[in-house]
This record gives sequence, structure tokens and C-alpha cells, in this order.
Amino acid sequence: MTVLTDHAPTAPSLSGTPVVPGVVHAPVVQARGEVSPAAVAAFGDGGFDDPEAALAAYEAAVETVAGGLAAKAGRASGETTEVLTATANLVRDRGLRGSVRKNLRGGEPLLDALRAAVEQFVNLFTQQGGLMAERVTDLRDIERRLTARIVGEPEPGVPIPDEPSVLVAEDLAPADTAGLDPAVVVGLVTERGGPTSHTAIIARQLGIPCVVGAQGALEIEVGSWVVVDGTTGLVELEPDADEAARRVEAARSEREALASWTGPGRTADDVAVKLLANVADAESASKAASGPVEGVGLFRTELSFLNSPEEPSVEDQAAIYAGVLDAFGDDRYVVVRTLDAGSDKPVAYATLPGEENPALGVRGLRLALGNPGLLERQLDAVASAAASTGTETWVMAPMVATVAEASDFAAQVHDRGLKAGVMVEVPSAALLAHRMLEHVDFLSLGTNDLTQYAMAADRMATDLAHLTDPWQPAVLQLIAITAEAGRQAGKPVGVCGEAAADPLLACVLVGMGITSLSMAAAAVRPVGARLATVTFEACEDAAEAALAASDPAAGRAAVREVLSL
Repeated sequence: MTVLTDHAPTAPSLSGTPVVPGVVHAPVVQARGEVSPAAVAAFGDGGFDDPEAALAAYEAAVETVAGGLAAKAGRASGETTEVLTATANLVRDRGLRGSVRKNLRGGEPLLDALRAAVEQFVNLFTQQGGLMAERVTDLRDIERRLTARIVGEPEPGVPIPDEPSVLVAEDLAPADTAGLDPAVVVGLVTERGGPTSHTAIIARQLGIPCVVGAQGALEIEVGSWVVVDGTTGLVELEPDADEAARRVEAARSEREALASWTGPGRTADDVAVKLLANVADAESASKAASGPVEGVGLFRTELSFLNSPEEPSVEDQAAIYAGVLDAFGDDRYVVVRTLDAGSDKPVAYATLPGEENPALGVRGLRLALGNPGLLERQLDAVASAAASTGTETWVMAPMVATVAEASDFAAQVHDRGLKAGVMVEVPSAALLAHRMLEHVDFLSLGTNDLTQYAMAADRMATDLAHLTDPWQPAVLQLIAITAEAGRQAGKPVGVCGEAAADPLLACVLVGMGITSLSMAAAAVRPVGARLATVTFEACEDAAEAALAASDPAAGRAAVREVLSL
């Protein structure tokens, strides 16, 4: 396998957070998704007879935009489906409609009424923080799409390049990122966003080399050539063509080597590491099962119910779960996460309305406090699906914060003859991991939320992107504590957050004692191929180097040096 060496750029460069590894050299195109000012001016106040006529025009635009997003969600899979469905639901939000209607009845023209309504929710979501603040980009995108439909223009979006290009944007809404064609958009650079933003998540699924949080990216001249290094986070401006071609060829050779990796996951000295897939439904499970994975480390059950107005019966739920379990037969296992509803993933029959700070509110397992039957029926459905398919099934709960919660959940799962685990997303769960493991059979680290809660930083706050990086030493320390608790208890500890999809960080996690890594199916081969080139001892040295680093950039550099990459 070709090993890419660390490259010190000689050309001017920008620095951001690396998200998807790979090196590309291509001209720049920009996405500046604004509606034509001329079209807005020509529309004026719309000439409506009364506020109800204006509201009808708004509602027609809502149905067109939401329908288009829902159609894209239907063609997508996994996390892409999740974010598109959530955005479509936000377009149809009754609160947004109510605000537009109020503004219209107050005498404002339609476009002004829409703008004011969106601004109201932007302020609200920003104040709530956490995952709700992450939806601000979606709100701005929705306003642009609705405005375009109202004034009679096509919805704004990313340009379709005539040749393979690097797309540069302030940020990308889920609808834009999900529609990218990796054949022509070969690299992605944004000024905003962090490693767990929607742009980053979908870029990983598409396998497009990506750097986020690169300040000044929009100042790059359209048409100029850049090198995007998704491993180091550097964006080099007008680099030497010969040197760029050499690096791109080395990256291409490495990708070819990765494509030939067939598993199973293990280090160069034959230490086993289970590589698993994150799935959302039967379709994504079927695709993942055809690859070199040993099962599912995260089945996001709530994604099947985002559009369900009422709770499905136990039988209906069991049928959905069986569709996922069936894909993996009796020689692999599936980890089912119980409903992670709440915050940015509202499920009509489960989520509590009107919370002041839903990211820190009643979500995940906490929903069972006021509605224990919700969890009991889901566990009955999972047990039924496991029995009918014969697939080994583990069950874990999200947002567990106390040992008592872990103990109670484990007892309910064990009563149904299944393995029980909890997700470590709240720092208290990491600090109490050794006591949690007295009751549960395994732990799984959800690094997206663990990072956000440990660093007290919104995932979408560009100014705080350096804090929402899973390479933060404090986050790595919490992971190390959890992994050591698992080692002492002789029980598995996995990672199912976005951190697992980073081939370099995967080496660090294995060195800490993490026993399984679960990720988007597209990331499995790069991670597995990287682990196959390093010994377990080298992974342990990499873990020590990352934990000792002062910041994420220093951590990445230190690990590359330790592993001679």
C-alpha cells in the first residue's frame, strides 16, 4: 500500500478541520445560494388581495419545497435520509406557518413576513443551543428555497460543474450536500461547520475529501486550482502542478489499495478489531451487509418513525426491525439502539413539545421516565424480531447518565433474553463506566454528543469548531477512561460516533482498548486498510501521543509521526 507522507505546503494555504481523507487537485466552483435580487424586486409585495391569499401562496411553496426534499430522502439512505426528512418536516413546521400568518395579518408583505418568521426561529434555536442551533443553517436554506418558489425561480443550490471541481461554500444545507455527484464534485471545502455537522456526515457517506471550518475559503478565486488534503485539513492555493499531480496519484494508489481490502478488521500483528456498520433501515442494512463488516454497531431505530404520527404496534415495529436483522443472518450480530427521539429528531408520538433546551432535555432513554410503556413495547418488538430471524441481537439505550438508569435498562433487556448495553454520550457515563459495566454487557461511545457535551460547544458554531473536534484531548481522555473500564471488566467497548470513521483516529481508539468501531459503510474499507498497516503496540503509542497533545492539530501531527504516515 502507498503511504502518504506529511506534506509541508510551499504554496499559500488555508487550514480547516479535516473530515474525509483524500487528496484532490481541481479548480474551484462556489455555491452562493441566494435568490436573484432582480426576481425579488420584480415580485414586490406580490399583489395579493388579502393576507389569506398571500398565505395560500406560502403554503403552495411549502408543499413544493417539502415534497422535493422528501423525494430526495426517499432516494437516499442512512443518515442522509435522516437529515433530509428532518429538513422537510421543518419546512412544514406549524410554528413557522403560524408566525408567517401572524406577520401577514399584521400588514407585512409575504417575503417580509417569511423573513421575519425565519429570523424569529433562528434566534430561538440559537438561544436553545446544542443540536437545535445546528438547524440554523437548515432554516436559512429553507427561507431561500421558499423565497425562490414564491417569486417563480428555481430553488438555489450548488452549481453543476462542467469538469471535476472543488466545491467551496460558506456552509451547505443537507439538501445540497446529499445531491452532490462525487464524479464532478471531487472535493469539498466550507467556511463554517465542524466535524459532526450535516455537511461532514454526508460527505463521509459520499466519500468526498472534505475540509470544514476553513476561514477565508470564499475568498478563493473561482476557477483557480487548489489542492484539498482531507487528511491534514490544508487547502493549498495555486500549488505546483507537478507536485500536486504526484500527491493525487499517491492518494489514488492508496484508494485502490483500500478498495481491495476485504476484512476482517485486525492490526498488522493480528489483533482483532470488529468493524461494524451504522444503519437506519432494511435498505441501508442490506447494502452494508454486502461489504466487509462483522455486523451492525448502531441501528438507529428512530429514523424509521420520524414521519409516524402514532406509535406503531409491537407487530409493526418487529417487522421493521426484522428487515434489518435478516440482512445479517446468524453469523453476525446487530446492535439496536432504542429510540433516540427528541432534540433535533422529533418523533410525534414520543417527543415532548415546548422544551426550553431540548438538547439537554427529555430525550433518549429519558422519555421512558414518563412513558415506560414506550420502551417496554419497543423491547418486546426487538425481542420478537430477534427470535424470528435468529440473528444475535444486542440492545443499547441512548442518553444514559446514571448507574441506576443503566441497571434498570439492563434488567428489562435481560428479561427478554438479549444482551444489554448503554451509550456513553454524557460525560457522567464515561466517569462511571466501571460501575455501569457491573450491570450491562457492553458500552458504546457516541462521540458526536460526548464531544459536544464535554466541551460545552455547539456542533455548528464555526468559531467553536476546534472544540467540537473528537481529537480534543479531554474527549480522548473520556474515551480512554471508558475503554479501560471495559478492559478491566473483560467486556466490549465500541465507538459508534463519527470518530470511528477517521482512519487515523481509529488507530488511536484501538490503542486505547476500543474493541469495535461502527461507522458509515463507505468508511469501513479505509479504516480497515489503515489498521492492517500498523501493529497494536504502534496503536498504543499513537494513543499516548494523542492524549499528551495540546490540541487536535498537534494530536493529528503527533500520531502521523508515531505511525510514520
